[in-house]
Amino acid sequence: MPRTQTPTSARIFEILREAKALAREYRHLTGRPLGVTGEVAEYEAARLLDLTLADVRQPGYDASRERDGRRVRYQIKGRCFDAGASKSQRLSKIRLDTEWDALLMVLMDTNLDTVSIHEADREPIVAALLKPGSRSRNERGALSVSAVKRLGRRVWSRDDHQDV
Repeated sequence: MPRTQTPTSARIFEILREAKALAREYRHLTGRPLGVTGEVAEYEAARLLDLTLADVRQPGYDASRERDGRRVRYQIKGRCFDAGASKSQRLSKIRLDTEWDALLMVLMDTNLDTVSIHEADREPIVAALLKPGSRSRNERGALSVSAVKRLGRRVWSRDDHQDV
């Protein structure tokens, strides 16, 4: 759980566990995602990396933590993958007009269980988004999962934390 564990945050994590179960059932019945990936990604990153979640509707960043004597603010993006999914899947819009220091990409399986988390600093993300040549990058602010992996580093993996 995040550092700021309270009875309220404990209940939120319980609700998210229930939402994940409902999302799995919904996907099984309809073949479609329920649309809770972003919320689950934020709470999973907070739980697994010991982050403090930002206030709701905080422009720019979703969570933060102290590192090397300074506060690092993270924009968090989540992506759920089917087995054998295309490697060119894209993340939702990465906002450049707000304040954040690094991007966290939370990759989850179809059960919405975290497989890995990747961190990339703001500067290479901004450079990639502004690089000429792609409407998805330039106009929509969308990077592929593989691009974020190249620009950053893996900071958490289920393979390394089988007990989580």
